Amino acid sequence: MPWYLYLALKQLFPSGRRVAFFTLASIAGVMLGVAVLIIVLSVMNGFGDEIREKIIETNGHVRVENGGIMVDQDAVMARIRGLPGVAAVAPYAQGLVMLQAGNRPSFPFIRGIDVGREQGVVPLAKFLLVGRVEDLDDDSVFLGSELAASLGARVGQNVDVYSPLLLERLKKDEVLLPRQLRVAGIFSTGWNQIDSNTVICSLRLMQDLYGLGAGVHGVSVRLHPGFDSDEFAAKLNALFDGSDHAVSWIESNRDFLFVLQLEKNMLFFLLLFIVLVAAFAITSSLLIAVVRKTREIGLLGALGGKPRQVAACFCFQGFFIGVVGTALGIGFAVTALTFRNEVVHTFARLTQSEAALLRFYQFSNLPLSYSVHDFVLIVTSSVVIATLAGLLPAWRAARLKPVEALRSE
Repeated sequence: MPWYLYLALKQLFPSGRRVAFFTLASIAGVMLGVAVLIIVLSVMNGFGDEIREKIIETNGHVRVENGGIMVDQDAVMARIRGLPGVAAVAPYAQGLVMLQAGNRPSFPFIRGIDVGREQGVVPLAKFLLVGRVEDLDDDSVFLGSELAASLGARVGQNVDVYSPLLLERLKKDEVLLPRQLRVAGIFSTGWNQIDSNTVICSLRLMQDLYGLGAGVHGVSVRLHPGFDSDEFAAKLNALFDGSDHAVSWIESNRDFLFVLQLEKNMLFFLLLFIVLVAAFAITSSLLIAVVRKTREIGLLGALGGKPRQVAACFCFQGFFIGVVGTALGIGFAVTALTFRNEVVHTFARLTQSEAALLRFYQFSNLPLSYSVHDFVLIVTSSVVIATLAGLLPAWRAARLKPVEALRSE
C-alpha cells in the first residue's frame, strides 16, 4: 500500500481509538443523505408505477379514433386482432352527461362498453365493489365510488340521465325525457380522478344517449406483456389510410407523466443538498487537520514526499468517507423500506389517519420500486461529492512549502 494511502487511513482511524469522532460524523452525514435519497426516490418510483398501471388498466395500451363517429369498427378491430402482440380489442363510446340522483345533480364522464369484449381490455370485475359485471344491461349503470358517495346513490336506486341529444331535440321543438336508469354496481379503481367522475354503461345505451346509431367513438387495445405501446401505435398508423389514428397511453398522458418525472427529478436535486452539507463538513474537518498537522506535512515534504502524494492523502480520506457512508446509507435505506408499511401503519394508528390515507391517497401499503439507474446515480453522486470535498484541503496541503511548514508553531 502506498504510504500516502496508509497515512490517510491512520488519520481517519488514529491509534488508540476505534473510530475518530470526525470520521464518524462525516460518514453519518453521507449515510443519512444517501438513505433519504434512496427512500424518497424508491417510494416515488412505486407511486409512479402504480399510476402507470392504473392508466393501462382503465384505458388499455392503445386507442384508435378518427375524431368523429367510427362506423366501421368491426373491420378495424379485425385488422388489429391480426397483428402480433394483441391480447384483446374492444369498442367504446364516451362523453359527458348530466346525472341526477334525487335533487343532487352531477356532470360526470360516461363510457359505454361492450361488456363481453371489454373484460379483455379493462378488468372491470376487479374494480367492482358492489354488483357483478353480468348485472350491467341497457337499463343500468355502474357508478364510481366517489361519485356514488357524492350523489348519495346506492345499488338498486334509480338515477336520471340527461344527454346532449336532449338539447339537440329541444332546438327542433321536440321533447326528449331523461333516461331513468338503475344503479347496478359501484366500482373503485383507486384513482380518484376516475372514481369521482365516471359512469359506465352498456355500448347500446351509450349509442342511444348520444344518437350514434351503430357507431362508436373508438377502439381500445390491450397488448401482451413485453410489447411497446408507442411502437405498436406507430405500426397501426402506418397500417391505416389516415382516417383512423392510433394513440398510445404514453402519448395521451405525456404531460401527466412528464410532471411525475419532473417531481422526482426536483426531489433528487433538493435532497442532494443533504450530501452537499455533509461534504462541507468533510471539507471543514480536513482543513482543520491540515492546519493542525502543518509541521507533519512539512516533514513529509522534507523526506521526499511529492505535493501530489500529499494531496492524494487528503483526497483519499474524502473518497473513503464517501464510499463507506454510501454503503451504510444503502443498507439503512433498504432496511427502512423493508419495514416501511409497519412504520406507516403505526403512524396512521397514532394519528388516527388510516381512513384518510385510504380515502384521499388510495393506499394502505406504501408502494415501492427500486431502480438500478437511481442507485447508480445516487452512489456516483455521493462518492464524487465526498471526494471533491477533500480537494480544497488537499490543494492547501500540497501548496505548503516544507521549510515554512517546519517553522510553523
